[in-house]
Amino acid sequence: MTPESSTTTPANPPTRPLARRLLWPAVAAVVSLAILLALGTWQVQRLAWKLDLIERVETRVDADPVTAPGPQDWAGLTDAAWDYRPVTVRGRFLDGELYYYITLSEPQGAYAGPGYFVYAPFRTQDGYVVMVNRGFVPDGHERPEVRPGSAPPQGEVELEGLWRRDERGNMFTLEADPADGIWFVREARKMAASLGVTDVPVAPFTLDLAARFTPPSGLPQSGETIVSFRNNHLQYAVTWYGLAAVLVVIFAAFARSEWRKGRAVR
Repeated sequence: MTPESSTTTPANPPTRPLARRLLWPAVAAVVSLAILLALGTWQVQRLAWKLDLIERVETRVDADPVTAPGPQDWAGLTDAAWDYRPVTVRGRFLDGELYYYITLSEPQGAYAGPGYFVYAPFRTQDGYVVMVNRGFVPDGHERPEVRPGSAPPQGEVELEGLWRRDERGNMFTLEADPADGIWFVREARKMAASLGVTDVPVAPFTLDLAARFTPPSGLPQSGETIVSFRNNHLQYAVTWYGLAAVLVVIFAAFARSEWRKGRAVR
């Protein structure tokens, strides 16, 4: 008898119990399901917060203006409470201006497209400086010499506009070019410092002028605050909950397949 003929192979090799075969896949599925449901619920909560914020801002922009908060109040300011709120300041414009790149797609005035918001330092009667967005100019018209009649008013004036928060760049944001006065992120104190305003307090916010402050020449075109909020939270919530449902279906199909496999070897 040869060694090969003495070896016997069972027709149906033994299989592990179904519970053991499903244990670790089930653990992984439960953990993944919990994560997906948590992410979906978080997006639902963010959606409620964003809708409330949009409602508050839409109401806020039409409110009566209040005096802009001074240095004694800056420590307690929050973007949620102040962004887009109408405020007033009294004082006079200082020399210099810089340019914040923007594409204006839904203008309130005559000019649109790629261009710049013109920012100028404004020293208030309370002794601090606020960077004022005087309005939009089309690309190629950012320099004062190519837009006659666009100089800021001389002497003491009272301004009204919307309080705007600072922005924060990310890894994709272009670096500012202070030497040329071109900026891609709204950073009030850095902008002021690039114009040599370093000897007085600078407000941690900027002011977007109301439309009535547009000069007779038409530039800079004031009143062009972009009131917009990215609101993809519903889409994200549906995505996470959808993935959770797919995970349940896939695990159910896998468990059914393992159950059938166990019955086939009996």
